[in-house]
Amino acid sequence: MQQTKEQEPISSAGKHAADENQRRLREAKVRDLTAEKRRIVEVPHTASLAHTMNALVANKVVAVPVAAPPGQWIGAGGSMIMESDKQTGGVRKHYIGMLTMLDILAHIAGDDQMNGGDDAPDDLDKKMSAPVSSIIGHCPEGLSLWTLSPNTSILDCMEVFSKGIHRALVPMDSRMENISGVELVESASSYQMLTQMDLLRFMMNHASELKDITSHSIRELGALNENVFAITESTKVIDAIKCMRAALLHAVPIVKSSGATEEDPRKLINGNGRRLIGTFSATDLRGCHYAVLQTWLPLTALEFTQQVLTSPLFSESNTTQQRELVTCQVDSPLSEVIGKALTKHVHRVWVVDQQRLLLGLVSLTDMIRVLRTSILADFQ
Repeated sequence: MQQTKEQEPISSAGKHAADENQRRLREAKVRDLTAEKRRIVEVPHTASLAHTMNALVANKVVAVPVAAPPGQWIGAGGSMIMESDKQTGGVRKHYIGMLTMLDILAHIAGDDQMNGGDDAPDDLDKKMSAPVSSIIGHCPEGLSLWTLSPNTSILDCMEVFSKGIHRALVPMDSRMENISGVELVESASSYQMLTQMDLLRFMMNHASELKDITSHSIRELGALNENVFAITESTKVIDAIKCMRAALLHAVPIVKSSGATEEDPRKLINGNGRRLIGTFSATDLRGCHYAVLQTWLPLTALEFTQQVLTSPLFSESNTTQQRELVTCQVDSPLSEVIGKALTKHVHRVWVVDQQRLLLGLVSLTDMIRVLRTSILADFQ
């Protein structure tokens, strides 16, 4: 009993310190997340898709804003996000949209003649020579160009990213006065890119303040998404790309085929309860330059993911281990799941049972959503 009594003041002091740490976390701003970020990588609106893809590969990013001369284009979603001269304030360029790896996939898959046959390389040459300005908008995300003020609170930033927005531009020296939050109008001399991954990394750097939340399982917190579409080991790369384009998916699990004759490898299937054997993702394109992509299109998606491991682009950056299946179980604590996503640089973690049968997934959006909900509940 005496030991219990001696611990009470310590426990009370510990709770006070935890409350104070949580208060500081709630009061943190977007500027605290971007302190170490580099300036954005961008491409001009005249750049070809092949050039842009190589720029994505070289800079190890999955999305780039597209810049055009001011006054000539309507920005994505009606946005007016400008880069201006720091001294004079004169507008130098207008960011008209965002190009992602999924946009490239969508463009490649946009013609039924792309069937992996003899004509596919010539057709791919034509597709990849198109200017990026003609590609923006193939997927809704390309039309979602947002800025976040450096003064935006972490909780407001979490709200934006919990609704499926994957990234936003942050002005380094905004000319817009007294703005806090997400905006479609902005003018600054330079920008940084803030992503869902950056936000979660910041939150995990404050893990001690969040342990009462993140120690709970993904099932308890409601982070598990049981709706999961999949492809099989027989699905060709080009068919996988078409499926992802139609469903606006950045990645799909590869599951073991049931062998049923009615199962079409060219279509998405319900992956729930199927054995997980791989992942095919838009970010796999980072493992191959455009010239390599031409020769890999006729492969199955599973063969493609194995070929990517042989790419010098992966071995040079020591990312081969990223291709291992990143999974968790329904009772895994949220801290473990977020840790896996950050360590393996993946945007979703597959949820499986002991037999590696697929039960669902937890995306970065899901992780941010339940974190924010729980922080607000504790605050109230």
